[in-house]
Amino acid sequence: MNVLTIEQSKAAYWGDFAFYGTTIVVLAVVLVIGTPHAECPRVAFWLITGVAGWSVLEYLVHRLLFHGVQPFRRWHAEHHTRPTAFICAPTIVTASVLGAFLFLPAWLMGDAWSACALTLGVLCGYVAYATTHHAIHHWRAKSAWLRRRQRWHFIHHHARRPCCYGVTSGIWDSAFRTKPPDRKSTASQASD
Repeated sequence: MNVLTIEQSKAAYWGDFAFYGTTIVVLAVVLVIGTPHAECPRVAFWLITGVAGWSVLEYLVHRLLFHGVQPFRRWHAEHHTRPTAFICAPTIVTASVLGAFLFLPAWLMGDAWSACALTLGVLCGYVAYATTHHAIHHWRAKSAWLRRRQRWHFIHHHARRPCCYGVTSGIWDSAFRTKPPDRKSTASQASD
């Protein structure tokens, strides 16, 4: 398999979930069992920072990288064309990027506990994003929250102007003014 292939086999696609799920469990166990008691508040801070950091990172990567930088832009356009295809970055690529640009710098600037906690927070956010994105494209929504996320993502795929970059949340779309047009302007656009 070409490491830069964007469409994955089912096994590779689900393998990503298995790899990151296992990594989350391992990091959580290491932190729960191994963190010195005095370090718990700092570890909790870095864990929360990782989850919150993922939220803004999800928005920025989607908006700036996937919609702005080649070859990611071309790959993401293919996802827009075929939204139910298993199009994603291979696990080896995402794990390498997370290791090189998140875990290693956090360890070098802090310590192993901080690096593990920050990485765990980001990975929890990433898996929540990946699960939500999968559900948006493959599940019949039973909850109001998922129906809203599906509508939001549908607008992202089909709007005339770029908007709705958040997958798990619309908070950063509100902050960066990329919310969808209101229903009145959407209806008038449809009648154009």
